[in-house]
Amino acid sequence: MLNEDFMQVASRMEAITPFYVMELLARAKQLEAQGRNIVHMEIGEPDFATPKPIVDAGIAYIKAGHVKYTPAAGLPELRQKIADYYWQQYQVKVPIQRIFITPGASGAFLLALGVSINPGDEVLLADPCYPCNQNFMHLFAAKVKHVPVYADTAYQLSAELLQQHWQEHTRGTMIASPSNPTGTIIDAAELEKCINYINAQEGLLFSDEIYHGLEYEPGTASALEFSDQVFVINSFSKYFGMTGWRAGWLIVPEDYIQATEKLAQNIFISTSSHSQYAALAAFDPQTLEELEMRRQDFALKRDYLYAQLLRLGFKIPVKPAGAFYIYADCSKFSGDSQLFAQQLLETEGLAVTPGKDFGYNESDKYLRFAYTGTMASLAEAMVRLERFITHQ
Repeated sequence: MLNEDFMQVASRMEAITPFYVMELLARAKQLEAQGRNIVHMEIGEPDFATPKPIVDAGIAYIKAGHVKYTPAAGLPELRQKIADYYWQQYQVKVPIQRIFITPGASGAFLLALGVSINPGDEVLLADPCYPCNQNFMHLFAAKVKHVPVYADTAYQLSAELLQQHWQEHTRGTMIASPSNPTGTIIDAAELEKCINYINAQEGLLFSDEIYHGLEYEPGTASALEFSDQVFVINSFSKYFGMTGWRAGWLIVPEDYIQATEKLAQNIFISTSSHSQYAALAAFDPQTLEELEMRRQDFALKRDYLYAQLLRLGFKIPVKPAGAFYIYADCSKFSGDSQLFAQQLLETEGLAVTPGKDFGYNESDKYLRFAYTGTMASLAEAMVRLERFITHQ
């Protein structure tokens, strides 16, 4: 008879929290299989197809028949295009040696944390924040300190908050702008103050910039504009519409180049080659023109959903300036957003994400609405939501 500990799950998994929205999504899929019509506002995936130039480039590469490994750091020509993009967008010069192509932003996080974080190091995270971020930290045995953020800082960390919460074992912090779930953007001057404080502590900044490009108000800045001693995580998934292609990138400080390449060689070998060749077309003028039209479409959807949620009685203290989410206070209708979301799905076939997924700071009061569907689907969603809260 086998020892009962023989098949024991690794203890590190005890700290890994589930992504609760996936349970809700699974239930939504069950209801759809039963013939129910479900409006999806729970998953952060653009409804648009990948732009045609990107698809065509990927197909052409596959048809050529030479689908092989690339260098671990990624295609040199793709790294160069990203470097050119940073100069065009932010007037920042980034040597391509500091740019690594990764399997999505998730791969970028793994590399960044793997080369810089030791067991027991503390990392500060805004609360609310994207749930997987804390789980990446736990995977490397880091300690996570959640810093509650509110409307006064646009639900972003600030230099003052960093000073209040930075301790002896604090190694660094992560700032996501535009953020998930709030869609807010950190003020450029405040970002610079944060970076100056972190550098003074000889700490690390992990700048989550995966929603860059999807902003609807001026003022978005890259951390690279203020320092080259930062880790910048970005992705082809959100702005470029390539979620399923699983391609992203990481920009590291010069001192981490060798370690990052060594780690990438060992855990990834390389990012999918057809995705990298497809991504070469992401920066073509034709693609960028289409992406700008999509950004404008998202802006219209944001304005519509924002106005409708306020009309229905939800509280949104800070109008989201980026990404494609609205994080709304539903306490007028329920003190349990998890239960509210479950009942809304069962009763009206409308799927939204409860705040429980995004941390501990008043999470029972909040729901995240993703405006990634069509305008018609948003309108239908508001009909269903109004009917639900009217007949509660």
